[in-house]
Amino acid sequence: MDTEKELPALTKGLKACLVMTLLLLVALLVINQPLKTGSAHQGIVSYQLAGSAEQALAIVRSWGDEGLQWAKLSLWLDFLFIPVYCLTLILLTRHCTRDRPGVRERNAARWIRTLFIAAGLADATENVLLLNNLEAPADAISVAAAISALAKFTALTLGIAGLVIIRAARRHPLEPG
Repeated sequence: MDTEKELPALTKGLKACLVMTLLLLVALLVINQPLKTGSAHQGIVSYQLAGSAEQALAIVRSWGDEGLQWAKLSLWLDFLFIPVYCLTLILLTRHCTRDRPGVRERNAARWIRTLFIAAGLADATENVLLLNNLEAPADAISVAAAISALAKFTALTLGIAGLVIIRAARRHPLEPG
């Protein structure tokens, strides 16, 4: 393997962000376990994507009082997770483009960072809506939360796909023969 073309080592800041992101993700996954019920097969994700007051109310009722406390904890912890995963993805984008000096790659990286920031904003909006929808779910709030969740998932998916494309793109054409 040509050492000139290898990706540089991860910086301390990126390593720290990756560890924090992983720890918070594991905590959120653990908190999500008691939220998985017959009405919420995916736990909090089912609640995020509930597109109606009726569906949101069924999920909240299936959780009961204890589950409701877990849901609130999950949503509040997610407010900490959002800036951490956004920063991690932005630093990862910078890291993945360090050896990509081209104008197209720089423009793509700018768009990718914008997607990650948009995902974070959509996630924060979604959390505010979901917290306000726990007591007495409303159709408008449920729909807005579902749209925010879909915007978040779409932005994250497109951003990560963009990173894969940037890394997979060859800097120089293959040598003939």
